[in-house]
Amino acid sequence: MNLNSLPIRAGHAALNLINEGRGITTAERVERLNAVGVKEAAAILASLSLQKAVHVLNQPELHRAADILTVLPPEQAAKLLNATANDRVADILLEMDEDVRGGLVARLDMSTRQAIQTLMGYPPRTAGAIMTTEFVSVPDDWTVGQALQHVRQVERSRETVYAIYVLDSKTHALSHVVTLRRLINGEENASILTVAQMGEPVTAQPLMKQEDVARLIRKHNLLALPIVNDEQHMLGIVTVDDVIDTMIADTTEDAQKFGGMEALGKPYMQISFAGMIRKRAGWLAALFLGEMLTASAMQHFEGELEKAVVLTLFIPLIMSSGGNSGSQATSLIIRALALGELKLSDWWRVLLRELPTGVTLGAILGLVGLVRIVAWQQIGLFDYGPHWQLVGLTVFAALIGIVTFGSICGSMLPFLLQKIRLDPASASAPFVATLVDVTGLVIYFSVALAILSGTLL
Repeated sequence: MNLNSLPIRAGHAALNLINEGRGITTAERVERLNAVGVKEAAAILASLSLQKAVHVLNQPELHRAADILTVLPPEQAAKLLNATANDRVADILLEMDEDVRGGLVARLDMSTRQAIQTLMGYPPRTAGAIMTTEFVSVPDDWTVGQALQHVRQVERSRETVYAIYVLDSKTHALSHVVTLRRLINGEENASILTVAQMGEPVTAQPLMKQEDVARLIRKHNLLALPIVNDEQHMLGIVTVDDVIDTMIADTTEDAQKFGGMEALGKPYMQISFAGMIRKRAGWLAALFLGEMLTASAMQHFEGELEKAVVLTLFIPLIMSSGGNSGSQATSLIIRALALGELKLSDWWRVLLRELPTGVTLGAILGLVGLVRIVAWQQIGLFDYGPHWQLVGLTVFAALIGIVTFGSICGSMLPFLLQKIRLDPASASAPFVATLVDVTGLVIYFSVALAILSGTLL
């Protein structure tokens, strides 16, 4: 069925797309829709057959899907949504205004409406929120032949047929899983249980975090993970491609936060100028205020700087070393927490590990700085004054303290944020660097006072 009856006309881009319709892939159509305006994208979608249009809508890579459907007449938009995967429909509807969403939901088939209302009721970032209710299930008293015939009948309307879920014929609880490969190789008249996998199926609850779902799928090498309730009744499945999509979105969000800004939530070119300023200005202002504390710290040690101007030469070295060590530790811990390699209760293990690590790294950098001062003094490239040995010792000792503090601070901050239920990715590299900059100066000048007191100071 075509959607050509829509009162929308496609432009040149749409005509080109239609002319090439038989020779391009769904992914290429999605790219072209993303490259044009919403109205023209709606016209292009309307010019495609229902099957091709649904294939396009099913792709998470399609931007502004909610806006595109809003432009279409409600009855035609509802026709497309009825044929689209339920989990994708739920995602699209959540992006719409409530009044538009309500009008479309009222036009959906009863089964589709019930399915998406259930999916939309689960909290974000949980198994229930990313699962699909379109899976293949058969009772345990069927034969292999009956199951194969059922797969042939429903395969077009299911997310995947690579796993067939066997339900208890009396309780309807999930009892076994059969892979499509084993089903095909089974004897037609044999019981479906003869080709079922041994042991209890790997399942998840609908409120399980999507990170834990991803770990389960990876651990057991699954193509789909069944989601069940307390009675082991199947609610849906989470497929590996759904997990990949959510992981890509989460990785993008964490990368943006780690760069010292709010997550954009949309592709870069889709963000308005005002939106870009809003996302970036807050963090930049906060970081700037933090850096102002660095100026305050230098003002506090103004007298020492006047007496020993040579100390100012090493301020950039000191600040950057502490910030770099803190950023390294933060990156490692955030990733380990995301992968489940570390738990909140492991903070003390990390502390005991980062303490000697920071001391060792600081000693290495301090030794490099000391060698540099000695070499420059002996070669005659720069004169650090009559007390150059003490200046070198100050830099050496300060770097040990600053790098150690940076490593501890950078490793503990993600635990602290997770403890207060904030995203550990908020412990961005610029934030850690700013924090360590201020304390680094205090450490540097405190060490200088202890070593150079009575000589330069």
